[in-house]
Amino acid sequence: QVQLVESGGGLVQPGGSLRLSCAAEGFTLNYYAIGWFRQAPGKEREGVSCSSNIDNTYYADSVKGRFTISRDNAKNTVYLQMNSLKPEDTAVYSCALSLTCAGLEPSEYGYWGQGTQVTVNS
Repeated sequence: QVQLVESGGGLVQPGGSLRLSCAAEGFTLNYYAIGWFRQAPGKEREGVSCSSNIDNTYYADSVKGRFTISRDNAKNTVYLQMNSLKPEDTAVYSCALSLTCAGLEPSEYGYWGQGTQVTVNS
C-alpha cells in the first residue's frame, strides 16, 4: 500500500517529551514535503510543522522552540520531537504529503495518514 503511518503518540505529563514518527510506505519520502498537523475534538485542524524535500523547516508559533521536525530519508521517516508539552498540545497528530511545504495550510497537502493520539495531562 501507498500510505503514511504515524506512530509514537501516547500519554505524557505536562513538561514531558514525545517523539512522533511518520513513516512512508510504498513510495520514497525524499521527493516530498511532510507536514505535521493536529486536531483536537471540536476544533479545526492546525498546522504544526513541515519539513521540505530539501529539509527546510517551518513551525507554528505555538510550538516554536518546543517542537523539532526532522527527517531520515534512509529510513523513509519524518519525526516530530515534542518537548515541554502542554495540555493544549493534546490532539490527534497527523502527517500529510505535499510537493512543497506551502506554509502550514492543510488544504495544500493532498495525502494524509490516520493520525496518532497525543494526550498531555497529569
